Amino acid sequence: MSLALDPAAQDLLFRDAHTANTFTDEPVTEEQVQAIYDLVKFGPTAFNQTPLRVTLVRSPEARERLVQHMAEGNQAKTASAPLVAILAADNEFHEELPTLLPSFPQAKDVFFAERPVRESSATLNAALQAAYFIVGVRAAGLAAGPMTGFDAEGIRKEFLDDDHTPLIVVNIGKPGEGASYPRSPRLAYDQVVTTV
Repeated sequence: MSLALDPAAQDLLFRDAHTANTFTDEPVTEEQVQAIYDLVKFGPTAFNQTPLRVTLVRSPEARERLVQHMAEGNQAKTASAPLVAILAADNEFHEELPTLLPSFPQAKDVFFAERPVRESSATLNAALQAAYFIVGVRAAGLAAGPMTGFDAEGIRKEFLDDDHTPLIVVNIGKPGEGASYPRSPRLAYDQVVTTV
């Protein structure tokens, strides 16, 4: 192999990792989530922007409110996961750019003055960060169950505001019995990669 990452870590993050549909009742701690974020915050984005916002749904009341906005097939697993995270894009992320880009403080006004441009950039880069977050969950020895089957407008009204766009809801925990389905096929290298 020509990868720097050792095979055990490769397996943990990718080959042996599966989307989890059931979980044990072992809790996911605040320390675990902070360690995940402190690792994945270094993932690359355009302009070092950090539009991802994470809402942790821990209380039973909040969980009930969330479950009603999930697609029917996602409700039971969302209700029973030890922790659920709503991953959203902050469409006003540009306000932080002067701090994140001290050598180019005018970036927020030069590139992101118009809301449609910000929303497009926030969605793309928060999706990148969401992918890093899922890999970070795996790096913590936990399983992730990312879902896009939900009422986005309902979740926005219930948990966020008009400046945030919900992207993914992720169930997090130790995988339970029968947590995953057999792995579906993936496209081969030659089907994906073209050299010009």
